[in-house]
Amino acid sequence: MRQNPSFAMTDVGEIRRLIEHHPWVTLVASTPDGLVASHYAVLLDESRDDLTIVGHVGKPDDAILGLGERELLVVVQGPHGYITPRWYGDGPAVPTWNFVSAHLSGIPEILTPEENLRVLDRLVERFEGEDGRGLYRAPNDAAFVDRLAAGTVGFRLTPTRVVGKRKLSQNRPVEVVDTIIAGLGDGPYANPSLAAEMQRAADARRPAGRA
Repeated sequence: MRQNPSFAMTDVGEIRRLIEHHPWVTLVASTPDGLVASHYAVLLDESRDDLTIVGHVGKPDDAILGLGERELLVVVQGPHGYITPRWYGDGPAVPTWNFVSAHLSGIPEILTPEENLRVLDRLVERFEGEDGRGLYRAPNDAAFVDRLAAGTVGFRLTPTRVVGKRKLSQNRPVEVVDTIIAGLGDGPYANPSLAAEMQRAADARRPAGRA
């Protein structure tokens, strides 16, 4: 991902927030047969405060990706959407696309079967949640759980390269940013998640006490 200093996202806390809120990622590997991509959910490693993630793939994706043997690129995609030049006011302008994304690269570590099971449990707890009917629990059947775990391979990735990008019209005047946020909030270009992300970034840039 080409970086632009105006849009660089380097704060570890912000990238962790991105991963936490958008855990469905793309895994990309360069293999002897060409580029391969798979899609899985990941979690931040709860024992670390950096950008280490854990997850799993179903077999034979581990072999297809060369998991643990070669570099893996993890693409995290946050809110994104079309920005019409009509929001820029008078003057020449072109459409663009605002987005938040991060690329994590490194050679993953393969988890032990016990570690993999713990990650699978965490994934269920993370996405099942309490909904008034109680939390879903995996069947209390050791043989079933063993078969489930045997069909997956867990991994831990501590990235050796990170590129984060947050392109949210930071290069535009404050009043234009406010117009874009309003346009994304309602109407034909409504994109509430992108509007909220832009509002959060805009609030962080404003001097204290200025609304």
